[in-house]
Order: sequence, then structure tokens, then C-alpha cells
Amino acid sequence: MVKVRGIEFEGNLDNSMGLEFYNLSHRFGFQNPNWPYFEDTKIERIHYMAKSGVLSQRITTTMHATTHIDAPAHVVQGTPFIDEVPLPHFFGSGIVVSLPKKKWEPITAEDLEKACGHVIRKGDVLIINTGWHHQYEDGDYFAYCPGFVKSAGEWMVEKGVKVVGHDTQANDHPLATAIGPQRNGPLLPHLAEEYKEWSGGIDWKDAFPEWEPVHNVLFKNGIMGIENVGGDLDAVTGKRCTFAFFPWNWDRGDGCIVRLVAMIDKSQNFRIEAGEEI
Repeated sequence: MVKVRGIEFEGNLDNSMGLEFYNLSHRFGFQNPNWPYFEDTKIERIHYMAKSGVLSQRITTTMHATTHIDAPAHVVQGTPFIDEVPLPHFFGSGIVVSLPKKKWEPITAEDLEKACGHVIRKGDVLIINTGWHHQYEDGDYFAYCPGFVKSAGEWMVEKGVKVVGHDTQANDHPLATAIGPQRNGPLLPHLAEEYKEWSGGIDWKDAFPEWEPVHNVLFKNGIMGIENVGGDLDAVTGKRCTFAFFPWNWDRGDGCIVRLVAMIDKSQNFRIEAGEEI
């Protein structure tokens, strides 16, 4: 048991179900880190104790803040919105894989095959730990993250991955988004010369000629992506887990902030109910 503000609750790792729960989400709230073109999250107390004897709050936010899942409709016109995706795609078993990467390094199909090709199963939830969740703050995290390139998305389609999650800023390399020379960009034009120096003389338009190719590959094949994974990610890296990450039932939603949770049943005694009449 754990005591929170004077009230006892069952613990994440010590509870009557015999399950271990791991939070894989970054915090959401006041001044949470934001992608470069989003407005800040705003939270107002409409009612509070001194005024009303209750607490009620109003939130203004994009649904692509902190740890969130993209609906296919976020990028690919004519594809499903978040409320249209069937519920099994927000729950399932899978793996958390260590794939350390440095500034701007690509995550390729070859990287994924080496890291988990021998253990990935069709229908798995695949969570990638590059180490960048430790850099999650306002600033360099968004501009300098490593990121998936097109071959990685094609590998996930080939392997039959159900959902992919990762501790980086987007389902694509940051320079294949509006941060770089793509649609609505460049949001950070000073990175052009920095990339040319970093890459040994390659122009970023030549290195990233397509706009969000991984988003497009994944979403057209019904694979959703969870961006900005964090929290207790290191504690479950290298393990097979069960995951839950249900979004709001938001009509025509383009995505949703989620509480991504990994669950482990070491005793194998917990069972989902069979639905008997009561």
C-alpha cells in the first residue's frame, strides 16, 4: 500500500492483483515541453476550494503534447480518426527494445532488425528506447532527436507491428518534419548550416527530400505511433510486457494524449474476466 495525501492506495508494484504497473508517459500540465509550433498548454481553475468548495479546471491544449498517439487522419487525408480505430489497437502485448542513438542519427530497418528482429512477433506493440526521454525538456530535444527513416517504417509493416512507440519527438526524423525543410517549415532555419556541418557537407533538402515518410507509411497501413514515450521506460527495457494506452472517444480526433502503461504479470495468476452473467 502507498499513502497519497493521507489516503491509502494499492501500489503500482504491490497490489492485490499481483501485477506490476509502469508509467511510460511524460507529465502533462503547466509548461510541459512543446513541439516548436504549438501554443503553450493553458490550465485555468474555474472553481476552486476557497471560491466554490470544489475544484474544476479548464484545459486548452493540442492533443499532440507530451506522450500521445497519432490517428492516421493526423497526416493522411481520408484515413481513420482516433474514435474510428477499433479498441484492440490500444491494447496488447509486445516488447521494449534498447536502441541507443545520438543527435540526428537515423533509426533504420537494419537497426530494428539487429535490435529485435529475432524476437518481434506479428501484432506486437513495439516500444523503442533510444535514451532521448532523458533529454525531454523545452529546447534541444525537439530539434536534435534521432528519428525513424522510411526503411524503418517499411520494416514495421513487413513485420506486422500493431503500434510503435518511441522516446523521440515524432514518428519521423525531426528534419523530415516542419522543423526542417518540409511543409510549414523550416521552423528552425538555423539548423540548415548546422546540419551541413554535422553531415559533412550534405544539404538537408537532399538528406530529407520527403515530408514525413514514416508517418505516411505507417498510417496507410493502420499502424499508429506513440510519440514522446518516457517515465519508467528504462525499467521495462529488454522485456516483453502488456500495454494499454486508450485515447478519449473524441469524434474526428486527430490523436490523443495517453497514459501509456506497461504491465507485467510475474505470477501469471491474473486473468481477464470471461464475462459470466452476474
